[in-house]
Amino acid sequence: MLNCEAQLKIEQTKLPGVLIITPQRHGDSRGFFSESWSRKILADQGVDLDFVQDNHSLSARAGTVRGLHFQSHPHAQDKLVRCGRGALYDVAVDARRGSPTYGKSVGVELTAQNGKQLLVPIGFLHGFATLVDDTEIVYKCTDYYAPECDGAVRWDDPTLDIDWNLGANTAVLSAKDEVAQLFSDFDTPFVFEG
Repeated sequence: MLNCEAQLKIEQTKLPGVLIITPQRHGDSRGFFSESWSRKILADQGVDLDFVQDNHSLSARAGTVRGLHFQSHPHAQDKLVRCGRGALYDVAVDARRGSPTYGKSVGVELTAQNGKQLLVPIGFLHGFATLVDDTEIVYKCTDYYAPECDGAVRWDDPTLDIDWNLGANTAVLSAKDEVAQLFSDFDTPFVFEG
């Protein structure tokens, strides 16, 4: 764990490159202020990203699952995901052919209260499950949305063995996610360059 100028706490996960970034909150009786991203602080730690698009989504029901999504080259995206309201379980899966952690996942609970963010680099599948109703997800991307490069892998693929922390909730899926391919059928466009 690195403490960068006390503004951003950066934690490495078991998947190299996937980071948990927690901004320090400065609060008083009015609420709080936090610096959720600093290009300089992260670049000093070897994470030099240029975000070009911010996305914001609302999931009305607990148990809404979005993913596992990816965007391939030439429009592959790094993502920095946080929760604006509510709570979600955010997941990254290593999809880089030849990686020692290929097919392994990491998940973290992101809430409006804990302020944690998950950095999902290019080469990783991304998905989340909402834990409460009316959850808002806010995330930055390093490339623009390109539908011709968009793809998905089944969120509940048994070979990935992801515990989505759904509890008693039944997964609410989009039509796209209902028919997503299995991980074993996925011809990944990503290659490990370790």
